[in-house]
Amino acid sequence: MAMLKGAEIVIECLKEQGVDTVFGYPGGAILNIYDALYKNSDKIRHILTAHEQAASHAADGYARASGKVGVCLATSGPGATNIVTGIATAYMDSIPIVAITCNVAKNLLGKNSFQEIDICGVTKPITKANFQVKDGNELADTIRNAFEIAKSGRPGPVLIDITKDVTGDSFEYEFKEISADTDKKIEVNEKDIDELIDLINKSNKPYILVGGGAISSGAAEEVTALAHKINSPLANTIMARGAFSSYDELYTGMVGMHGTKTSNLGISECDLLIVIGARFSDRIIGNSSKFAVKSNIVHIDIDSSEIGKNVAVYKGIVGDAKEVLKKLNSKLTPKRHDEWIAHINKLKERHPLKYDADKLTGQYVIEVLDRISPEDTIVVTEVGQHQMWTSQFYNFSKPRTFLTSGGLGTMGYGLGAAMGAKVAFPKRLVVNIAGDGCFRMNFNEIATAVRNNIPIVQVVINNQVLGMVRQWQDLYYEKRYSHTTLVDKVDFVKLAEAMGAKAYRITKLEEVVPVLTEAINQKEPVVVDCQIDSDIKVFPMVSPGAAISEVFDEKDM
Repeated sequence: MAMLKGAEIVIECLKEQGVDTVFGYPGGAILNIYDALYKNSDKIRHILTAHEQAASHAADGYARASGKVGVCLATSGPGATNIVTGIATAYMDSIPIVAITCNVAKNLLGKNSFQEIDICGVTKPITKANFQVKDGNELADTIRNAFEIAKSGRPGPVLIDITKDVTGDSFEYEFKEISADTDKKIEVNEKDIDELIDLINKSNKPYILVGGGAISSGAAEEVTALAHKINSPLANTIMARGAFSSYDELYTGMVGMHGTKTSNLGISECDLLIVIGARFSDRIIGNSSKFAVKSNIVHIDIDSSEIGKNVAVYKGIVGDAKEVLKKLNSKLTPKRHDEWIAHINKLKERHPLKYDADKLTGQYVIEVLDRISPEDTIVVTEVGQHQMWTSQFYNFSKPRTFLTSGGLGTMGYGLGAAMGAKVAFPKRLVVNIAGDGCFRMNFNEIATAVRNNIPIVQVVINNQVLGMVRQWQDLYYEKRYSHTTLVDKVDFVKLAEAMGAKAYRITKLEEVVPVLTEAINQKEPVVVDCQIDSDIKVFPMVSPGAAISEVFDEKDM
């Protein structure tokens, strides 16, 4: 047993957990931890971001890409509040991160001291758990517990706030070996499995809907096996891209507000809907009272609170998706639904995704990127039209290759997340696709990528407007474009070059292939400014409050 300063205990506990990288920004209250980091720079890499929010998004991207727990650091007061959006983003998408903040000394708490904030109170609704450590004897176990909570069950963010005096004082520390698999599996109920098999056997029009929980549980292989065993079409939420291959003949695309007509119409017609690890958010189900009303809905989820929360289900099965599907697949006999599959294939033929091929569009840029990128490319997006186009037109075949803010819809998420993913997998191509509105929120992090030699490719789909908001203004607000126009003299190429990055501009169709090919082969951070028309829209679309069966596209207007 050794006597260590609290700050040193923090670092030793991070090493216990196998943490090799943290993202953060120093300040007065957290200086002791940064001093300890300095002394352990050969063991833990620290990435200094331009803003604390990017540090939290980078920890998130690292976690999504790797499946490990991401870690970010921030000082007290505004440093801590600047990571709140990143914590909320991780919370909404069930991503395991541990955020470590430091606060004023214990004797200064509750006195409106300089840079004091009750960050535990602020983040209580958006964390799985949070802790304030005011006794150094509790520090090590608190950190260990935080990591366990973050990655177990339904993953999510955990915050640890440590008073400055704890980081500076000395306490007893004893190394603890961390078990490789500490997750306590929920026992799969055999009766539940048998009842689901009975429903499958009676079904003539089954459909599978996969959510992000399938990726968290590592259930991609089991999902594929189930779809083929029962001969069922399969759709996904945006959080599950890559959980099932885009190239699979049973795949019908995304469901919901900007889902394919095939998925939306097919789910509206099915008689059995097996939902795996999805939250039934409003963007997925549309009008809840009209969602899949012809179907018996079976919801498999590790979080019992999600079952029946947004949609009434015929049956809920609580458990880890991978374990449930393993058990289910082992007991199933193969099924054929040739007539149903033929009907779904006709829907695919009748309602393909389309765009104007005669001009430069975001859809075309993304299709080209898909065509020329390696299969293991990690694609990150910001939030908006480009996000939907990426989900629609980029083909994903592996889990953890598409990172995006699904639940919170965080503009400014992508660049930080892309850096985190690249740090986790330095040999893989990492591309962040942004709109110009999103890029304006975080482009200072290009300097971070340059300074830390993180060679990501930043593609900007630049339509000089807030595209998704403008689309709604066009469709539902009689073209009153209130504060959604971004026309000015900002030159993204010069901006990127000023920060030390390589930069290109695309203005013509014929430039897309050569420029993107050159960009993805660079060994340094790259920005590609793709200038497209302001009025290109995302279709298909479901109007707010409408049933997903009322999905429409441009030709329906």
